[in-house]
Amino acid sequence: MVSRAVGGWVAGMAEYRVFPVGLDGHFVGSRALTCANDAEAIEQAMQLVDGLDVELWSGDRFVTRLAYKPKQLPFGKPCRP
Repeated sequence: MVSRAVGGWVAGMAEYRVFPVGLDGHFVGSRALTCANDAEAIEQAMQLVDGLDVELWSGDRFVTRLAYKPKQLPFGKPCRP
């Protein structure tokens, strides 16, 4: 937990990192989050799922893995030339 109120950090807030998971299973970057709890961090991480699964961590504690689900196009009549 972050316990200082310096540099934008607020007492009682926790630091999290969101890691996109590449097709080969390796992390391909990260993004830092500061949230009040796991539920808030998961909500924010869900906004970052864009084409790849993401893992959410708080320090060395694994929180969750959020799976990318492609949007389904509505079924319709096939296009004919």
